[in-house]
Amino acid sequence: MAQQEDVFKKLVSHCKEYGFVFPSSEIYDGLGAVYDYGQMGVELKNNIKRYWWDSMVLLNENVVGIDSAIFMHPTIWKASGHVDAFNDPLIDNKDSKKRYRADVLIEDYLAKIDEKIEKEVEKAAKRFGDAFDRTKFMETNGRVLEHLAKKEEVHTRFAKALNDSNFDDLRQLIIDCEIACPISGTRNWTEVRQFNLMFATEMGSTSDGAMKVYLRPETAQGIFVNFLNVQKTGRMKIPFGIAQIGKAFRNEIVARQFIFRMREFEQMEMQFFVRPGEELEWFKKWKETRLKWHKALGLGDKKYRYHDHEKLAHYANAATDIEFEMPFGFKEVEGIHSRTDFDLSSHEKFSGKKIQYFDPELNKSYTPYVIETSIGVDRMFLSIMAGSYHEETLEGGDTRVVLKFPPALAPIKLAVLPLVKKDGLPEKAREIINLLKFDFKCQYDEKDSIGKRYRRQDAIGTPFCVTIDHQSLEDNCVTIRFRDTMQQERVPIASLHEIIADKVSMKNLYKQITE
Repeated sequence: MAQQEDVFKKLVSHCKEYGFVFPSSEIYDGLGAVYDYGQMGVELKNNIKRYWWDSMVLLNENVVGIDSAIFMHPTIWKASGHVDAFNDPLIDNKDSKKRYRADVLIEDYLAKIDEKIEKEVEKAAKRFGDAFDRTKFMETNGRVLEHLAKKEEVHTRFAKALNDSNFDDLRQLIIDCEIACPISGTRNWTEVRQFNLMFATEMGSTSDGAMKVYLRPETAQGIFVNFLNVQKTGRMKIPFGIAQIGKAFRNEIVARQFIFRMREFEQMEMQFFVRPGEELEWFKKWKETRLKWHKALGLGDKKYRYHDHEKLAHYANAATDIEFEMPFGFKEVEGIHSRTDFDLSSHEKFSGKKIQYFDPELNKSYTPYVIETSIGVDRMFLSIMAGSYHEETLEGGDTRVVLKFPPALAPIKLAVLPLVKKDGLPEKAREIINLLKFDFKCQYDEKDSIGKRYRRQDAIGTPFCVTIDHQSLEDNCVTIRFRDTMQQERVPIASLHEIIADKVSMKNLYKQITE
């Protein structure tokens, strides 16, 4: 685990050093849990968004997109339940004066039990070698069974306390598990209290005439309140979906793990409207489609898993997360929820407007049910950074840090490098860039030795480097270097477009999703 934490620290500093992510307002000592995307980060982020957007609205005839406003009428947040129910259970340590989310403290405790079990398994695997049977060991080893029983007991109490919103039981569980504050090391805890996560501000010119409004804590409600607008103007037939990418804001108390949990973040959400009674069938379909979308990136199928929710939100009748193995454990990157008709019915009630769909096949009106797929752009960005980050020792003992991005998402697709800064080689390099820049994001680099330039491109995840030498001026051929294998090949300049286009096209990803 310590080794993984070490990798995470390196990843965070790599993000800053190579222009992916900067702490926001850094020259003023930063702002907690707010980050800026640098010149490389914004390219990667835009590519992630394009991959998601096209896989929704390009591949599905019945999915369309919108872009709704960040400011919305405050009653929307009453209708959605955010004013009353958008709370985190918080607990303070009286000695360190630090505030924690009670549920996160217990989740961390459960993760530590998992680590203990894994250590027992690893020790036994070393001892027994090839003859080791993991399943049998888990079922028979005394210490493992003890840990599993403890985990089950804590987990059951935890799930019940959360579902019942029983804060006394949550606090008691923290005390019974002897969970200490990571800062003070003491177990001197306050009561558990609720804290609303929405940022509030005022709209209007005078303080007494101003209306209290909120920065949206999610993008979904902008879709729901536009349901009829889209359905009627687009002549949409059920089932159909509405997609949106946009910023959301949450006043997280425990904002941590770099860009994993932030106060200002970006979401990619799609709400899919279906007939009542068909929602669980569609829930299953979207679950499978979304996992395919993630796996198509080639970061490793074993790095993904489903996690079904113990505690369902007040609006859901089924919910699952797609989790990715980050350097700090499996964490949620996407949620798929069956939201029933909660949102549309609630907005109908609070607005006094009829929000229903007339189904010509059934010859009746009804409130559609909704399947939601919701993915955090920033978490997705972090999972791709983590899944692509490699430290390699090469022949001869040399080392390199390489980001093995899926080529379609790489910020720079091609680096063009003249071997020397003279003899017409830079001019030839510029010719190549002018030939390819309409299709691929290219970078020209002539500084330092060719080896150092390769290392720099490896560190930002560029899939192809093209080197122009004196021979290139005679035969119109260049040396292309492949990032992952470091293999080099002599190819005609005329064939560069074809070689690169095949590898960096998102079309290959889309084909995998639709197969």
